[in-house]
Amino acid sequence: EQALGDGILELFTKLGTMKAQSPDSPEVQSWVQQLQAYITEHFYNCTPQILAGLGEMYAGGGSMTENIDAAGGQGTGEFAREAIRIFCK
Repeated sequence: EQALGDGILELFTKLGTMKAQSPDSPEVQSWVQQLQAYITEHFYNCTPQILAGLGEMYAGGGSMTENIDAAGGQGTGEFAREAIRIFCK
């Protein structure tokens, strides 16, 4: 279980390196696709609706946002939310 959580945090660490890009850039959108596939493979079927809800949670404050920002740097949760919103449109 811890390894799965670490895998998600590694994805956010990677996203943190892309924050200078636009959230609609192909590389960032590819990251969202990887996140969705990871969640589907290891946890549950991550539909676009579920992914959109997760995106809101990633930037919603509290420990989830703190953990994401700790992995990818300040603002990574917010950046993830924007990228996921674009992906799910």
